[in-house]
Amino acid sequence: MTIKQFFAPCTLIVLLTGCASDYYQAQYPAPVYGGHPPINTQPPPVVKPVVPDAGTVITQPLKEFKPHPVPVEIAPDPVIQEPEEPQPVPEEKVEELPPLVEEVPAPEAQTTPEPEAATPFTPLESNAHLSAPVSALVLAAKQDTDSGNPEAAGAAIERAIRIEPRNATLYYKLAVVRLNQSQPRLAEDLAKKAALLASDDRELKKHSWLLIAKARELLSNPEGAKAAKKKAGSF
Repeated sequence: MTIKQFFAPCTLIVLLTGCASDYYQAQYPAPVYGGHPPINTQPPPVVKPVVPDAGTVITQPLKEFKPHPVPVEIAPDPVIQEPEEPQPVPEEKVEELPPLVEEVPAPEAQTTPEPEAATPFTPLESNAHLSAPVSALVLAAKQDTDSGNPEAAGAAIERAIRIEPRNATLYYKLAVVRLNQSQPRLAEDLAKKAALLASDDRELKKHSWLLIAKARELLSNPEGAKAAKKKAGSF
């Protein structure tokens, strides 16, 4: 018998024995009813101590902290000093300079034109070409004027004009009454109408324009008064 033939059955036996032992170890024993509890034949687990890793931080409680008292220094109150009285500053002497005198040329004498003398005005006393009733009204107007009642004098002449509406003498007399009542604008209009209706009566036209010149002077119209005087000088 050779060595190979001897070892072949031995190897087969060993393998079969190992497989059978592994099978029986993996199976738990069958429970036994009515008898003692099964006995655990396995060994207890082994607890290994935990070894901390290198990165694990182990903390320990701090020791009791006892603060050290720090001495506190109290600074004294600052002393308030009263402000010193300001000392008067000595005044500097300033030299007074003589005042500058500028030569101002004397203003040229301006010659103001002298105002023209007021036009002497004397009303014309004429009752020519008046009828009897109109003459009576004109006489009553003169009496009212002399007694200081120009309103009544004007009313009397207006009644006479209604009788003779184209009588130039009546318009002239009414213009004189309005001029005495400080109504120069109305007096000028009445005198112009009298000069227009006078036609050939040059004396009445002249006095009408002189009355117009006087009214324009009262209206502060010297140029117009001058033109009226020139017009009156042409008759």
